This record gives sequence, structure tokens and C-alpha cells, in this order.
Amino acid sequence: MTLDNARPRKLCFVTIGATASFDALLSAVLNRRFLETLRDTGYTDLQIQYGKEGRMIFDDFIAEHGHGEKTICGISITGFGFNKKGLGQEMLGAKGQRNDKEGVVISHAGSGSILDALRISVPLIVVPNPGLLDNHQEELAEILAEQGYVVHGKSNNLPAAIKESEKLRERHKLWPPVNSGADPSGRGLAGVMDDEMGFVD
Repeated sequence: MTLDNARPRKLCFVTIGATASFDALLSAVLNRRFLETLRDTGYTDLQIQYGKEGRMIFDDFIAEHGHGEKTICGISITGFGFNKKGLGQEMLGAKGQRNDKEGVVISHAGSGSILDALRISVPLIVVPNPGLLDNHQEELAEILAEQGYVVHGKSNNLPAAIKESEKLRERHKLWPPVNSGADPSGRGLAGVMDDEMGFVD
């Protein structure tokens, strides 16, 4: 076993969605500066769901920068177009299992993908697709970020969002969660559990 194989895996999973193309997000994650930020933040793997029309962008980047290899800037890069079974397994990979470290999900701001990531409690960067008509994605991303659930990412500055997601990971470990509002009782987790179980003083 090589030293690289012994290193715990830390995955960044990116989904651009299944219906609308989002070339700006795809190009932003297939960028040396972004890959260097991943490497410098301890990531080992980048997996991209590139949708219907993104394969050419993915293949061209690998051919140009990887010289036939799929490891660039120390990051192992894989991709696929669509998964009929959904993206649950990929998102769980970012959650970190066994000896792996918890990573991050970067998603377009579709509500289904956001809910899937929030359900498994993995740090989430939401990047609205500005190319959509009647675009409510920007508003959704802003509100969720204000409430402390996600990082609102911009395709033109994803390295900053990766760094912010590390802070989000630490905030999510606090109790009570930052997005729950203040604990008016001051009793912390034990008090909340007592309330949920129906115990009274």
C-alpha cells in the first residue's frame, strides 16, 4: 500500500443538475486555482456530476491539464453525466465514511439537491445558476446562507467558498446549532432532549 492510498479520502462532490446546463460552475471547479485550494484544504478527490452537456468541458480539461491522467494538482478527478438512482451515494461519499474525512457538496441551487445534502448534514455550498429564467435560486441561496445552513457560493470565487465551508463545518458542530436561534432556557442539549422526551421539571 502506498502512502497516498493510506491517506484518508476527503471528497468534494459537485452537482450541476440534470436538466439545465451550468457551464460556469463546471468551468469554475475545473480550474487550477480551485484545485489548488482543494488540495491545500486537505481534499483528495473531486467528483463531478456534469449533466447532459458538460462532458466535453470535462474531457477537454482532463486532456489539456491532466495529460491523460485524472489526477491534477494532487486531486483525483472523476465525473459522470447522470445517475438514474439519484445522487445520494455520491453525497454520502462527501459525508465521509469509515476512515474518510468529511468533505463538501457544491450544488446548483435546485431545491431537491439542497434538501438531499441537508438531510445527510454535509457542508453545502450553493451556487445559483444565473442563466435560468425566473431565477429564484439566488434568493434561496441567500436565505439559507443567512440562516446558517449553507455557504452561498459564486462561480467566480469558489476558492473563498471552500474556505468558508470549513468554517461552516465547525459552526455545525456547536450546540445549539447557529441556525436554531438562541436557547432561551439556557439548558443546552440536555434541556432540549428533556423537552423532546416529554420530561418536565
